Amino acid sequence: MTLAVENLVVEIDGRRVVDGISFEVPDGSRLGLIGESGSGKSLTALAVLGLLPDGATASGSIRWNGTELIGMPDRELAKLRGDDIGIVFQEPRTALNPIRTVGRQIAESIRIHEKVSRREARERAIAEAARVRLPDPESIVDRYPHQLSGGQRQRVAIAMALACRPRLLIADEPTTALDVTIQSEILSLLLSLVAEEGMSLVFITHDLAVLAQVATEGVVLEHGRVIEAAPVSTLLTAPTSPVTQGLLRDATATLWRPDGGTP
Repeated sequence: MTLAVENLVVEIDGRRVVDGISFEVPDGSRLGLIGESGSGKSLTALAVLGLLPDGATASGSIRWNGTELIGMPDRELAKLRGDDIGIVFQEPRTALNPIRTVGRQIAESIRIHEKVSRREARERAIAEAARVRLPDPESIVDRYPHQLSGGQRQRVAIAMALACRPRLLIADEPTTALDVTIQSEILSLLLSLVAEEGMSLVFITHDLAVLAQVATEGVVLEHGRVIEAAPVSTLLTAPTSPVTQGLLRDATATLWRPDGGTP
């Protein structure tokens, strides 16, 4: 299945914050949206899923496997969320419900999209917790988000996003709030799960060093516009725009080496 975004415009209270963005994500591909804060990358992801904030409107075209998503009733979009397209948000502390156990939250997506019993949903939640390498999954599903570390909460968020085996995963800066060691573990986990399921990936980041590890194609945004689009290898070795050149200068040295390798 292919995601095709064409001339996407997002306005908030009459102010244009995404201005004519276009890109495609063919089945099984890995594309990165990169830019500084305010570049429009997260709003683009939210527009795909029909999750824009109040006061925001989207126009242009977002097609999933040929079906237009802009203007689709929310009830129909809800069927796609989690089932066809999953999303992992930047900060799991705010994405997770603090008064529900993490197992119940993993199971919720399964029960929404599949007709399974509460017991079966719990068993699936335990299996998903094990799949994202959470320790002692049978016990951890009965804990609440505040009882988990930041890295463990992000693993729960990944389990929730992938529980129904979507064809496309959108990861919105999923490692920004984590230290470098945990960040590397989460990136490795994401990549292995994406490869295992043959999913497409849209990875959103402000860090070109991180993008180099997870994506093969990159789209550079600034002020809601596409500044440069190229293979990530080209962005790393021969960036043409001052924006990309600045991102390259800021690339985290511990995660990227000029020879193109990763530690």
